[in-house]
Amino acid sequence: MNKKEIEELIKFVSKSGVSEISLETDTVKITIKNAAPKVIEQVVTAAPMMQMPVQVAPSPAPVAVAAPAATAESNYITVNSPMIGTFYRASSPDKPNFVNVGDEIKVGHAVCIIEAMKLFNEIEAEVSGRIVKVLVDNSSPVEYDQPLFLVDPS
Repeated sequence: MNKKEIEELIKFVSKSGVSEISLETDTVKITIKNAAPKVIEQVVTAAPMMQMPVQVAPSPAPVAVAAPAATAESNYITVNSPMIGTFYRASSPDKPNFVNVGDEIKVGHAVCIIEAMKLFNEIEAEVSGRIVKVLVDNSSPVEYDQPLFLVDPS
């Protein structure tokens, strides 16, 4: 089961009003509960006896776009992290960065990788424009909805 399938399952549960759903394969067991405070619990098992509970936001987006900043950078769009993990600017240390300051990006363009639980998730832009600032250092931990990039949409 890949990341997109898990995200679609989470979106389905949050929109459908279903209170709980469980799915089990040979390597993964997922239980999603739609509780009153809108927290989804996901249990992933890599081996039969090893379980890791994870708290996940109700409907993660590939890349969240926040409202413009309230400072002198008010015309810029903030690209935020869609998950908790470790931020990487390139796919490996010997490869070039996905984006640098001044680069033009389009919707769907890969901007970084976020590693979460040994899974490397390529993050794609949901906005077109020019990268103005990279807000996170390479190999740094990031939180859900943490600003990663400033983009000038003009």
